[in-house]
Amino acid sequence: MAGWYLFLIIIVAIVGMILLISKFKWHPFIVLLLAGYFVGILGGMPVDALINTLTSGFGSILGSIGIVIIAGTIIGTILEKTGAALTMANTILNIVGKKRAPLTMSITGYIVSIPVFCDSGFVILSPINRALAAKSGISLAVMATCLSSGLYSTHCLVPPTPGPIIMAGTLNADLGLVILVGLLVSLAPMLVGYLYAMKISSKFDIPANPEVSLEELVEKYGKLPGAIRSFAPILLPIVLIALKSVADFPAAPFGTGVAKSFFDFIGNPVTALILGVGLAVTLIPKSEKKGAAFTWLSEGIESSASILAITGAGGALGAVLKTLPIADILSNSLMQMNAGLLIPFLIAALLKTAMGASTVAMIVTSAMIAPLMGQLGWTSEIAKVLALLAIGAGSMTVSHANDSYFWVVSQFSDMDTTTAYKTQTGVTLLQGITTLAVLMIIGVFVL
Repeated sequence: MAGWYLFLIIIVAIVGMILLISKFKWHPFIVLLLAGYFVGILGGMPVDALINTLTSGFGSILGSIGIVIIAGTIIGTILEKTGAALTMANTILNIVGKKRAPLTMSITGYIVSIPVFCDSGFVILSPINRALAAKSGISLAVMATCLSSGLYSTHCLVPPTPGPIIMAGTLNADLGLVILVGLLVSLAPMLVGYLYAMKISSKFDIPANPEVSLEELVEKYGKLPGAIRSFAPILLPIVLIALKSVADFPAAPFGTGVAKSFFDFIGNPVTALILGVGLAVTLIPKSEKKGAAFTWLSEGIESSASILAITGAGGALGAVLKTLPIADILSNSLMQMNAGLLIPFLIAALLKTAMGASTVAMIVTSAMIAPLMGQLGWTSEIAKVLALLAIGAGSMTVSHANDSYFWVVSQFSDMDTTTAYKTQTGVTLLQGITTLAVLMIIGVFVL
């Protein structure tokens, strides 16, 4: 299949998705599935294989983050209804001040996504984000952009997030050096995300809770739960997931026996979030009418339905795109360029934009680049690290309609699709370019 024809199909599909969703207001679930059919049929996939790919892609993405989304939505519902989210907002704002609420979420996201997938991190932190937006009077669009970009910065650049740690193994890069340089480099996209939110996302007014005022909330909740109990359903999963990441380090700090198995089990995002749900349920006051726990749990599950449908459809489209020979065509074309770190960046960026999944873009690109490291002259430890981070930067660029994270951010932040393109897609484009620029500056001195 000719490379130009393949990319023409993908470009038409992307433009079509944007028009159908933004202009004609079609539901993303239908549009994403139609795009999968369009790309698969014109890409020459057999009909049976296309159907199997769509259904397996749908199930695969939901299998990886579906329960996490449902559990996170349940936690968010309970935190909101019990007033725990309000307690968290008051606690954080008392420490940092109202004017610094957006930067607080950027930094929080930057830290949390070191061990946690950005999708999971956004779900877990969404109740705090919404409560802070309401308390500080700042648009939810600003707060969501700060949180999503903070999470994205370390998700794509710093182990032990799965993508970067897999790349370190593939490129035989020193893991400690990757973490150190990754933490420093990822500060730039985090700060750029914050500035973008303050300058661009601030143009979109999304109320955090348009139905009731802060005073009405306080009157409604009466006696609010304490700070420790309020934060526990969110902090416990984060700590457990972080411990699992530490247990999985190549150095095996917890050994390879029972201790590691224990942390692998209890730190699995599914287990950790279910435990978080358990803690959230304890927040429901005994004074509530009988059956309140069941009712609130049901509300959380119902609220997650639309998010799950859209996320699954995005996974279905991504699965179809992964079957096409995109990677081979890109490597043959770009290797003829003498472009240094721009090569791994462009391959990862094009894969990310076409496929939607950052981790997949990292895995595929690092596998393509690994045999070429000697030919490119990237044999020193720092050169390996910069090549790895260039792939990570490309895997940021960009988050749009075929990316499950795009829909998690938009759906949990009350954004319509047009606004999400201008905030989430825009900020990830700028983050990727900024990270590449930082890496190329460093490369001038060390490569």
